[in-house]
Amino acid sequence: MTEHETGPAAQRDRAQRRGGEDAVRRGARQDDGAQVSTGKENAGVAEAAIPELVIISGMSGAGRSTAAKCLEDLGWFVVDNLPPALIPTMVELGARSQGNVARIAVVVDVRGRRFFDNLRESLADLDARGVTRRIVFLESSEEALVRRFESVRRPHPLQGDGRIVDGIAAERELLRELRGDADLVIDTSSLNVHELRAKMDAQFAGEEEPELRATVMSFGFKYGLPVDADLVVDMRFLPNPHWVPELRPYTGLNEEVASYVFNQPGAKEFLDRYAELLRLVATGYRREGKRYVTIAVGCTGGKHRSVAMSEKLAARLAAEGVETVVVHRDMGRE
Repeated sequence: MTEHETGPAAQRDRAQRRGGEDAVRRGARQDDGAQVSTGKENAGVAEAAIPELVIISGMSGAGRSTAAKCLEDLGWFVVDNLPPALIPTMVELGARSQGNVARIAVVVDVRGRRFFDNLRESLADLDARGVTRRIVFLESSEEALVRRFESVRRPHPLQGDGRIVDGIAAERELLRELRGDADLVIDTSSLNVHELRAKMDAQFAGEEEPELRATVMSFGFKYGLPVDADLVVDMRFLPNPHWVPELRPYTGLNEEVASYVFNQPGAKEFLDRYAELLRLVATGYRREGKRYVTIAVGCTGGKHRSVAMSEKLAARLAAEGVETVVVHRDMGRE
C-alpha cells in the first residue's frame, strides 16, 4: 500500500503504524537513561555520568595536534576541528555511552571560521548544564610560528592575501579572550614535540585529578620572560655565583652552588615568606576552581640562583600537598 492510498481501511492501517511507531519511540526514551542534566528533569530520574571535557585551542602551529594525540594515547576520546556549537551535543553523546566515553577532548580553532563565533555561547551552555570543562591553550612566539609555517610551506589559515605575520596577528587578537579564560596555558616556543608531550603527560596522566598542579620554572631574564607564567619572581637581588670562579661551571642543582645561594642574606627569608604567600594564593586558586599555576623564578642566565630557588620552592609546594613539576627552561643554554 502506498502513502497515496485512501479509504477507511488504509486510514486504520496508517493509524496503527503511527501508534506502533510512537510506542517504540516512547519505549526508547524510557530505556534511554543517559541524559545530560539541565536541571529541568523530573524528580527521581537518574542523572547520567557526564564525561570529563577538555577543550584544546590556541595558535595555529603551536602544537594543538600534538596535545590532542597525547590525550588520545592516554585514553581520551578526541575530536579534531569540531564546530563549537556541537560541543554540547558531543557531551550528550558521551553521557549516553554508559561510561564507555568518560573523557572527551575537543580541538577548537580558527579553522572553523565563522563557526568559531559560537564558542562563547557553547561554553555558557555547558556551564548552565553543570558540565565541568577545562581549556588548554597552546601559545607560541611570533618568531617560532613563522619558522614553523615556513618549514612546512603552508599558509596561515587567516593570512589571506597578506603575510604569515598578518595571519598570526589576526589569530592572536581573535583568541585573546579565550586565552584569558584558559585553565592551562603552555608556551611551546622553545619546546620540541617530545617536551610538549611530557608537559601534557604531567598534567593529564594521573589516575586522580589533584586539587592543584603547579609548574615551577627557572629561567634567565636575558632570554625573555616565560609567556605562560602566572607568577614571576626575581632572584637577581642575591649575589651571582657566576662571579665565583669555582662555582661558575656548575648549576643550581649542585650542592655547593645551592649552599652558596642560601647562605646569602635574605635568601632563606625570601623562601619562607614566598612559600607562605603561595599557600595563600593556592587556597584562593582552589576556591576559584583554578587547577594549574606556573611560577617562574628568574635570574640573569637561568643557571644558578633561579635553579636553586626553584628546587627549594617546589619541595615546599609538594610538602603542602600541591602536585609539582620543576622545569629549568634555560639551564645549559650557555
